[in-house]
Amino acid sequence: MGGRAQDEPQLEQGPAPVIAVVGPSGVGKDSLIRALAAHDPGYRAVRRVITRPGGAGEAHIPVSPAEFARIAARGGFALHWRAHGLRYGIPGEVDALCLGCRGVLVNLSWQVLAEAQARFGDLVVLSLSADPGILAARLARRGRESGAERSVRLKRAGLVLPEGLRRVHRIDTVGTPQEVLRAALACLQPESGSRLSR
Repeated sequence: MGGRAQDEPQLEQGPAPVIAVVGPSGVGKDSLIRALAAHDPGYRAVRRVITRPGGAGEAHIPVSPAEFARIAARGGFALHWRAHGLRYGIPGEVDALCLGCRGVLVNLSWQVLAEAQARFGDLVVLSLSADPGILAARLARRGRESGAERSVRLKRAGLVLPEGLRRVHRIDTVGTPQEVLRAALACLQPESGSRLSR
C-alpha cells in the first residue's frame, strides 16, 4: 500500500548530467528549457543570476553588479562569465540539483563550455541554431535590445563551439516549438536512458 507500482521507472540516485543549452540570442534556448521541464519533471531547470533587471523575458535572478561580485568572491557560483555588457552566473547549488533526476538544464554561453565540462564532468551540450533572418526577426519581436545591441548579438551567431566537447547534439530551431521539443527529446533519451531503472 502506498508503494510505487512495479512497472513504474525509478530514477537512479547518482548525479545526473548537466545539459548545457547553447546558441545565439533569439534561437529559443529558454523556450526549449521550459518545454523540456514542463514535458518531464525529471529534467530540472536552473535559474541564472544576471546583472539585468527582472521582467526582461528570461526568469532569471536579478542582482546588481556589486552583489554579483560579492557572490562570486565567496565562491557562490559554479560558473560565471561576462557577455553583452552583463554578468551571468550559475548558482553553486546546481550540484545538489543533479541528484535524483534525469538531467539539469542550464542556459550556458559557448565561452564557458570547456570550463563546464571540466567542472561537471558529465556534460551534454544541446547546440541550437537558426537562420540569421529568423534570429533577427525573433530579437526584434522580443524587444529587449536596441538595434545596435541586436546587431552585436547577431554577429556572434556564427561563433563555433570549443574543441574537445565530448557529447554535442545539434538542433535546428526553425520548426514549431513542438518539433524542436521532439528533436531535443530524441537527442536526450539515449543520454538519459541509463538514468532509469525498473
